[in-house]
Amino acid sequence: MYDLNNELLGKPHSSELEVIIGDIRNKERMQRLFAHAKPDIIYHAAAYKHVPLMESNPSEAIKTNVEGTRNLVDCALEFEVGKFVMISTDKAVNPTNVMGASKRIAEMYAQLANQKGQAKFITTRFGNVLGSNGSVIPLFQKQIEQGGPITLTDERITRFFMTIPEACQLVLEAGAMGEGGEVFVFDMGESVKIIDLAKKMIKLNGLELGKDIEIKVTGLRPGEKLYEELLADDENTLPTHHPLILKAKVREIEASIEKEIDELIQLFGTQDNHKLVAKMKSLVPEYVSNNSEFEKLDKK
Repeated sequence: MYDLNNELLGKPHSSELEVIIGDIRNKERMQRLFAHAKPDIIYHAAAYKHVPLMESNPSEAIKTNVEGTRNLVDCALEFEVGKFVMISTDKAVNPTNVMGASKRIAEMYAQLANQKGQAKFITTRFGNVLGSNGSVIPLFQKQIEQGGPITLTDERITRFFMTIPEACQLVLEAGAMGEGGEVFVFDMGESVKIIDLAKKMIKLNGLELGKDIEIKVTGLRPGEKLYEELLADDENTLPTHHPLILKAKVREIEASIEKEIDELIQLFGTQDNHKLVAKMKSLVPEYVSNNSEFEKLDKK
């Protein structure tokens, strides 16, 4: 937020911009913010997105990704916002980890809210954004600068990638075209083998693999998938007028889900990871843990 504020200062119309610090987990703060700003459009990108960290801290994933989203969605309804664009993730599809499941539950709450008031709730799903915080390229570059090794969890692992400008433009366009209730999926092209990315970065840095630097395979981290998906098994896509934006055909969310989400949030106080994750699995039946202590909770 500090960097953003500095970047915007002195730009055209900067006097009309206001940078405000707040915590989406604090509903009273959000209500005051909405009353003050009276927003027409919300782009909700605040979330914990790191898979291994959330696998170790499920209560925080629920507090921020689920309860934080609920607070914003409720404020959008209360203050009659025009559009609410939720930034989700490909990891919400057939989740294998706490982070992805928490984002799927947040999607469900937003979808349900679309039937309640004038606000239009729209979800966007896409994969990894190059150069964003926590992305693999800055990590690899740092490892190269330190002389290696470059660490890779599995030689077979693949990911979808897009640049920050591409992601931002598609989010804005999806928000503009959405009529409410849609889950938009971005066409991210072909998935990339991470080992090929590592080798290319080594070459671009003028180094030789095996001579100047090594690649070390460390094994999949808790909750990590080999391959990401952009659609769930029981979903398919419909084209839109935009060639890179598809509309996912998703199942209807039942009203009873709201009570179950409330129950999940209430479980935060227990700080019992297994109770929390078991409840998440009951809310998202397709959530099957991978390489995680929570695999024992899955029905065989």
